[in-house]
Amino acid sequence: MNTRPVQRPAGQSRRSFLRQAGYGTAAVFVASSMLSRLRAAEGTAGYLASSDATDDPLYMSATKLAGLIRAKKISAVEVVKLHIARIEAVNPKINAVVAKCYERALAEAEEADALLAKGKLKGALHGVPMTIKDSFDTAGVVSTGGTLGRKGFVPGKDATIVARARAAGAILLGKSNTPEFTLGGGGKGTVNLVYGLSKNPYNVNYQPSGSSGGAGAIVAAGGASFDLGSDYGGSIRGPAFANGIVGIKPTYGLVPRTGHIVGYGGAFDTFQETGPLARRVEDMTLLMPILAGPDDSDAAMCPVPLGDPAKVDLKKLRICYYTTNGQMAPTAELQATVKQTVAYFESLGVASIKEDAPPKMKELAEIRQKFNGADGREHMRRMLKLHGTIQASPGLNLAGDVVSSAEFTKLCEEMDAIKSEQLAWFEQYDLIICPASNQAPIPLDWERPKNWSGASYTSQYNTTGWPAGVVRCGTAEKDGLPLGIQVVGQPWRDDVVIAALGFIESKTGGYKKPAI
Repeated sequence: MNTRPVQRPAGQSRRSFLRQAGYGTAAVFVASSMLSRLRAAEGTAGYLASSDATDDPLYMSATKLAGLIRAKKISAVEVVKLHIARIEAVNPKINAVVAKCYERALAEAEEADALLAKGKLKGALHGVPMTIKDSFDTAGVVSTGGTLGRKGFVPGKDATIVARARAAGAILLGKSNTPEFTLGGGGKGTVNLVYGLSKNPYNVNYQPSGSSGGAGAIVAAGGASFDLGSDYGGSIRGPAFANGIVGIKPTYGLVPRTGHIVGYGGAFDTFQETGPLARRVEDMTLLMPILAGPDDSDAAMCPVPLGDPAKVDLKKLRICYYTTNGQMAPTAELQATVKQTVAYFESLGVASIKEDAPPKMKELAEIRQKFNGADGREHMRRMLKLHGTIQASPGLNLAGDVVSSAEFTKLCEEMDAIKSEQLAWFEQYDLIICPASNQAPIPLDWERPKNWSGASYTSQYNTTGWPAGVVRCGTAEKDGLPLGIQVVGQPWRDDVVIAALGFIESKTGGYKKPAI
């Protein structure tokens, strides 16, 4: 599956080429014309059909819930009240939602019902309740980013992807917890000095992972249909794994970071992506077209249309898999989940399956670790100063070995060389199946090992920028915690990742609600 860009003919302007290729204007761009208006032939009122059999509005997919609201089988006000009640019931136990805007949410729900009574819809998410990771700006709602200097900060403008979700009709219930700057959880998952520690809804003695841990926990617990998170080294996929839900880290350059506390720019810019977390894979197909696309602010974004996961022929996939990165092996249970997932694709009759892994993953992890601290963590200190924070979270790593400009340039060149080598390697495959973690969800009192860079199974794909997602694929023998699997696609083939996640979900059942 060749993903190299089409070459522009000599003498043709870039603008006319992009327009001809379907990449051009903002209207054409908006995620491949909103995934052809969300495949207009499908579902209620021309929106995506749902395959979710769940009956309870608290646990069904956002896709199904949106359809029920559009069909007037349940009102937006009813839905919002149900979710508010659920948050109030579970949040004292898991501390996932840290700032609430219930009064505004109910007012917006009443407006949504009034519009629907007149035959009008705001969009594909009309009346659907959401929470948003507290690292994103939300107009009129406290947005701390987990740092004390912003304890009372109320933005006047929504982050780009928040604005897009709201414009499509989603209703914000509150903010979900995050470590300071999304980077300050240390070994404790999602914790900060503003709001404290979040816990896993399947077992409150365990972490919900981080940094989108509050997001993962409240979505899994039924308090929100979906959340929007960020992923610098696994911060969407880790919580998806730990909380038994679905999360996508899109291709770098697809979904804007504007309005995120660690946004566009700087030496570490290419590690950061933003994306959705939800209970069902079908919601990735719903949400990604709404979120994706340039916003005239995040200059790293590219006008590349999304493919449609429904049009991916899984039988044509060339798949590779690995059970260990050769640095820190996952538990036998997690390695078994990889092999079982591979067996599902083998039974489907895909084009090819081979045990293989990107070259030089260990070297890339070591370079990334050095690169992250190459300025002595001055970028962290600048963020603290920018936001007026005097006391940093204990988990915020402010230690780093300052390197010379020559060494920094060398690190950049070495990292880029490995990324190029890995991209060339990936030409022979369409999909990677691999662990999402080296261990099942982590206890609250866990201490991070010193050689942690080798333990991460997610940051590799932040460094390359390739799309990657996680879906629940089983249950751990110990304490009934979720187990997940990671799939990775070629750049700009987020559609392949979503299609593969959907197939895995169909085989395993995917999300299962917690007992909490």
